[in-house]
Amino acid sequence: MQAPLLNTIVIVGGGTAGWMTATALATALRGRYRIRLVESDEIGIVGVGEATIPMIQRFNTVAGIDEAEFMKATNGTFKLGIEFVNWGRLGERYMHGFGRVGQDLWTVGFDQYWHKMHALGRARDLGDYSITRAASRANKFMPPRTDVGNSPLADIAYAYHFDASLYARHLRKLSESRGVERIEGKIVRVSQRPHDGFVDAVVLESGARVEGDLFIDCSGFRGLLIEQTLGAGFEDWSHWLPCDRALAVPCEPVPVPTPYTRSTAHRAGWQWRIPLQNRTGNGHVYCSRHISDDEAAAVLLANLDGKPLADPRPIRFTTGMRKKSWDKNVVAIGLASGFLEPLESTSIHMVQAAVQQLLDFFPDRGFSQVDIDAYNRMSRFHYERIRDFIILHYHANQRDDSAFWQACAHMAIPDTLREKLDLYRSHGRIQRYNNELFTEVGWLQVLVGQNIHPQAYHPLVDVQTEEGIEDYMESVADVIRQCVDFMPSHAEFIAGYCKAPKM
Repeated sequence: MQAPLLNTIVIVGGGTAGWMTATALATALRGRYRIRLVESDEIGIVGVGEATIPMIQRFNTVAGIDEAEFMKATNGTFKLGIEFVNWGRLGERYMHGFGRVGQDLWTVGFDQYWHKMHALGRARDLGDYSITRAASRANKFMPPRTDVGNSPLADIAYAYHFDASLYARHLRKLSESRGVERIEGKIVRVSQRPHDGFVDAVVLESGARVEGDLFIDCSGFRGLLIEQTLGAGFEDWSHWLPCDRALAVPCEPVPVPTPYTRSTAHRAGWQWRIPLQNRTGNGHVYCSRHISDDEAAAVLLANLDGKPLADPRPIRFTTGMRKKSWDKNVVAIGLASGFLEPLESTSIHMVQAAVQQLLDFFPDRGFSQVDIDAYNRMSRFHYERIRDFIILHYHANQRDDSAFWQACAHMAIPDTLREKLDLYRSHGRIQRYNNELFTEVGWLQVLVGQNIHPQAYHPLVDVQTEEGIEDYMESVADVIRQCVDFMPSHAEFIAGYCKAPKM
């Protein structure tokens, strides 16, 4: 028999996670449920998640967000991928571009033909066969053209760089227009039902009780409901991802904004560079066992593209995930559910994925344990697979200039990552399981970019002649080159489409 429906959903915490959740629920639930968001202006938000991956377009589309308006409101720029500097060896660079690489030929993927021709010294750089990587090198951008048929111009996959606090403000306005009630106040106590421990209200400093049926914890690292109240537990992954601190600082904007994020590996960590229209976001993620905070700040400030606009802001974290993201009637979303450093810009995607998963398993007042267990299994799967992809960047280095990088190269890695690497090293095969986030093409670009090549290639590659393969690959690179010539510059496209007003 159907249990009665929920009435009130309470979101604890604002920021990007809280307001993305509010926007998605208000849109999907169409006013049938009361949605209340409690946040305090006194409590700061982390707000460093300024780079995204292409799935955010789906979120914005479903939420009815106008792209040009949102980009203007958040000082946004476009993103075709991430450039990695010094991750294989010092002085090397490569790009993880969005979208596909090459065009498939006959029975096996393009990458298999590339492996053969690369081993023979007859292949170009992998980036020459990717429209997003070639466009990034040329500082060009345009959205995909759906009117050009079988052309790389139809394959342009992109994401955004934006100011996360301005994005949250944009979403707040949208949410409130759709009926979400914002309650300002600091939570001093969490009230639980005596018979089963379910949360029934949060109590504010003013003494007001905010009651609800389903509580969504977007309170950040502290996990006010999921951890401090319910004690869900945390699984620490810092033995695989040893960076535990970050310093964030904005600097003056670069004259020409690049359509990609840059990640530069330093002696004991790495630095992000995210170009916005009005400034550049920068940060140094590092391991405190290998470098002091003062040294880390000096490295960051010495590697900016312009004058800093503030003092570096410190952030401390432990990589890992909650043992349960959903416990009783509390679902943790965003940093409250876990933290994976922003190397592949997955933070905002994890919020989006959790909200979609919550809608898939949306509860009634019965709160079925079977559903909750399935949600937690899926959440774990996605966290672990993204974790493996981030570990790959650290582990697959050949640097000998610091103890930090040598420790990463020689560390024991998860079995799931070891299986993936063994399969690849054998015949270049990359297996994607259960729609995990990063595709075969993403893994390929990081592996090749960091000098990991298979011992052999797929035997069916030899169905084609070497000359036939070479001609085909040349034609792919040539078409991409012509397409990039046709594209406007990134700066021109922004100026004509979504120029932000002067701050």
